Amino acid sequence: MTARILSGKPIADAIKAEVAGEVEQLERTHGFRPCLTVVRVGEDAASAVYVGKKVKTSEELGIISELRHLPVDILHGDLLAIIKELNGRPDVDGILVQLPLPDQIRTSEILETIDPEKDVDGFHPVNAGRLAQGEKSLVPCTPAGVIEMLKRSDIEIAGQHAVIVGRSNIVGKPMAMLLLRENATVTICHSRTKNLAGITRQADILVAAIGRPGFISGEHIREGAVVIDVGINNVSDTDVVRGLFKGEELGKRLTAIEKRGFTLVGDVNPKEAMEKAGSFTPVPGGVGLLTVAMLMRNTVDAAVKRRKL
Repeated sequence: MTARILSGKPIADAIKAEVAGEVEQLERTHGFRPCLTVVRVGEDAASAVYVGKKVKTSEELGIISELRHLPVDILHGDLLAIIKELNGRPDVDGILVQLPLPDQIRTSEILETIDPEKDVDGFHPVNAGRLAQGEKSLVPCTPAGVIEMLKRSDIEIAGQHAVIVGRSNIVGKPMAMLLLRENATVTICHSRTKNLAGITRQADILVAAIGRPGFISGEHIREGAVVIDVGINNVSDTDVVRGLFKGEELGKRLTAIEKRGFTLVGDVNPKEAMEKAGSFTPVPGGVGLLTVAMLMRNTVDAAVKRRKL
């Protein structure tokens, strides 16, 4: 048995095309384009790449994009003042603060200061609470992307047993809420779960979001299950890579390590998943591509809702 590969690109492209159409219609009918402001603090290399993708995609879809790049030593109070200023600007529909923030910044206070109606990351406690209560809200982009991937790949969610490995506020918990909303039966596992493989093997849909490269192996996967790999890990150890890939793909990964010092791998062992799963998301090229697409979706939804259109 070889798993069906669930590629994120065609789904992300479809979502972005829908968003671009809506932006065009908003400008034609109501005379405005949604505006997304991204706040980046310091010179973190990964943050620079992620922010660059978000700004570029916004511009491609016709969304007004504003980047606030602030010095790494900015005071907490000064960053707070910038967030409050953005909250008060009627032209700004979405505010995204790129994480991680430097040590002098109290991240939770910054995120809680963002106007919930402009919280396109879906991290504000008000939006988390609305999601938990089954109400409409702005939802974290990666879990929202997973739901889109399942639906657009014609994978049944209602009545299925979904097991999530990981309980973060960014992926694990909102993922559970969204799957419940779609009428799945949901189990959350984490670092203290006993007999993990025994539980994950019960999953019709298995979502891995723990940040441990290749941790979910063949023994964790029921034959024919849908395996969604949310992990993104930089791996430079060639022995680890040899345990996760084979053939032509292994060659590509070893070349990547030679050229740039690392390769991106998920939380699932792809070599073993391909032999056990019915469907499987690759890393890269899977769920990660949907995160930015869903951010664009959230920005347009926030603009429409704020303006009561």
